[in-house]
Amino acid sequence: MKKIKNIFLLGLFLVLNMNLMATEESKFEVVSESENYEIRYYQERLVIQTNSGTQNNAFRKLFKYISGSNNESKKIAMTVPVTQVRDKKGDFMQFYLPEEFTKSNIPLPEDNSIEVTSVDAGHYAVLRFSGRSNKQNFDKHAKILKNHLIKDNISIVSSPIKATYNSPFILPMFRRNESMFLVEWN
Repeated sequence: MKKIKNIFLLGLFLVLNMNLMATEESKFEVVSESENYEIRYYQERLVIQTNSGTQNNAFRKLFKYISGSNNESKKIAMTVPVTQVRDKKGDFMQFYLPEEFTKSNIPLPEDNSIEVTSVDAGHYAVLRFSGRSNKQNFDKHAKILKNHLIKDNISIVSSPIKATYNSPFILPMFRRNESMFLVEWN
């Protein structure tokens, strides 16, 4: 009984303290909501990205950059979400940079496998889910979102995008994950 109480208290502590660990989040405007998903408009955003060959290796490289492994030895605040995308050039993990940075003042990476780039402004369909952000859970929710968009005659422009918001120390039931697609929206 004491063990269950301790687990409950730990979970409650984590939930109540999520805001203490909060980081800057990419700003967006919700332009439409349905029962199953929402359509968000994001402005252009500056990111660092690297090929996501192995997820842990990609995360380490990007984290090392924001921890000061850049030409200015500058520490940069972690932001959310961390995204994983697929485009014509391959699969990438991305960290969004705080709003204080622009293309002209961002420190350059020391690791030449890290690229500073931007994500164009656009409309994204988003389905939020909890649990682990593993491939199986993400693929399941991306398929659900895709089916809703097809049913609602919304044109999908991108491959699915995985967005994660929490550290691995947060219990899965309290995690915020999202499946996203860039869509055409009027």
